[in-house]
Amino acid sequence: EVQLVESGGGMVQPGRSLRLSCAASGFTFSLYDMSWVRQAPGKGPEWISHINRGDSSTVYADSVKGRFTISRDNAKNTLYLQMNSLKPEDTALYYCAAYASGNVYSTNSYDYWGQGTQVTVSS
Repeated sequence: EVQLVESGGGMVQPGRSLRLSCAASGFTFSLYDMSWVRQAPGKGPEWISHINRGDSSTVYADSVKGRFTISRDNAKNTLYLQMNSLKPEDTALYYCAAYASGNVYSTNSYDYWGQGTQVTVSS
C-alpha cells in the first residue's frame, strides 16, 4: 500500500520556524521527484516547492523563496520542508506529493498524495 504521511505541523507565532516531514512507503521513493503543495482555507492548491529525484535540485514558488528549504533523504524515504520566518499567510494544509509528469502546478501531475499536515501561523 502506497503511503505518504506528513508530520510536523502545528501552530506557531509569526517569525518562527517549523520543519515538516513526509514519510513515504509502498513505492520506490528515490525514483520520484517530490513536491510540497499547500491549500489555505477557501483557496485552491498552491504548489510551493519541488525537488529532483536524481541531483536533488530544487525549485520554489516566489511566495516561499528564501524562507523555505525542501530536502530529501532517499535512504530514509523521507521528504522535508524547513520553514523559516513564517508569516500568517503561510497558514494552510501542507501536502507532500509524488510527481509523475506534466506541469508541476497541476494537481493532476502527481501519482501519490499525503493526507496533509496543518500549519497555522498566528500571534
